Amino acid sequence: MNESSIPPRSINRRTFLGGTAAAATALTLGIQKSWAQSGDKLKFWDMVWGTGQGYTDAARGITNAYKPAEGLLGVEYQSIPWASWYQTFTAAGAANTTPAVSSGAAYLPFYFMEQGKMAPADDLLAQLKKDGKDDFLPGLIDALQTKNGLAAVPWSIDLRVLWYRKSILEKVGAEVPTDWQSYIKAGEALQKAGYVGFATSGFGFHNIASVMLNNGGGLFNEDGAPDCVIDRNIESIDFLHELVAKEIIDPYAIGYDYSANVVPDWASGHIAMGFEQVGLPGKMPADVAADLVVASPPTSVSGNKGAAYWVNPLMMFKTTPSQPSSEAFLAHYLDNLHVFWEQGVCSDLPTKKSITDLPLFQNDPNLARSINEWQPIGKTIAARSKYPFGALNAVDGGSAMINMLQRILQGEKNSKALLEELQAGLVKVMKT
Repeated sequence: MNESSIPPRSINRRTFLGGTAAAATALTLGIQKSWAQSGDKLKFWDMVWGTGQGYTDAARGITNAYKPAEGLLGVEYQSIPWASWYQTFTAAGAANTTPAVSSGAAYLPFYFMEQGKMAPADDLLAQLKKDGKDDFLPGLIDALQTKNGLAAVPWSIDLRVLWYRKSILEKVGAEVPTDWQSYIKAGEALQKAGYVGFATSGFGFHNIASVMLNNGGGLFNEDGAPDCVIDRNIESIDFLHELVAKEIIDPYAIGYDYSANVVPDWASGHIAMGFEQVGLPGKMPADVAADLVVASPPTSVSGNKGAAYWVNPLMMFKTTPSQPSSEAFLAHYLDNLHVFWEQGVCSDLPTKKSITDLPLFQNDPNLARSINEWQPIGKTIAARSKYPFGALNAVDGGSAMINMLQRILQGEKNSKALLEELQAGLVKVMKT
């Protein structure tokens, strides 16, 4: 499980400050107590990532193995379910009872950074550099850098890559796409034989992001203001229109749920190609997983190559009883991240080159291609903006992009008009 597979809740000033549901969740977790006064241990909140209990056991093991240096505090691990993550964090933020350190949803640190509740990670990064342990993959630190400092450090990446079923493309005589034109050609061959050539549900806004970012587009200008009606985005929506018109996208996709429909359709062979998480094979039967191949990034109509990713953060809050203790623990935690992949309990990609260079990645052609070809061209939905910003939570968790996707799936073809409505929707959600 990861954040991108859970329908996130929008965070804005109004919802951040109130709500009896949030207060109730705070009480049930016992977070009404200020951890700045809790004594001898930091609190570490960790979401339920990867394989669930297997991941949580591994994360707790890394935490319990931490032996603080003299004068520093130990750490207590607490697993936080995705089902209540919004109420948990907003209640703690409003009451100033946030933990010392935490993992969380991709854009959560930017909101808390703007609220003055985050402890910037610049000093931690400087220490990692001094110790020769700042081997983060390209672009990840920049993706977390705000105008007020480094909001968090990255620990895993939800990267979207182009998957295809090797046997099915061979069966229909289709070549692996290398650009958008050849994608259409392969999709037509698949559709003619009864297969789906572009996987999506009616809520798959990640697929819009994948296409836009592959074409060098994006939702915002350099200052972080909505700026959707640009040539690169119009070309991207035109491409999706063609996929719909030629039924390369399943005509019934608008009514599909990802878990109930898209995953089973990959497993049955009905879907033969599409942008998906790197961890897709882990959701499949063994024979299907063995037939799945990651393609090289296709060249878009504008000559660009890009990919969409969500950078999963480790954050530090100002409510810590000891900032040096928070930084020392995260340095330890980052140094032991390899455990998650060695134990097979995390389906996203690691963020450190010392891990991605391990044989378990480089000897797997799909993982190696994802790391070596896709990750370096990855962008978040903040692409084109100089800095990420707090309203990305509302954008990522809102309905504006989903509404546009559903209208595309219904056959509406005016790309400029759809992008104008998307921009108006983003302006509205960013003002709330």
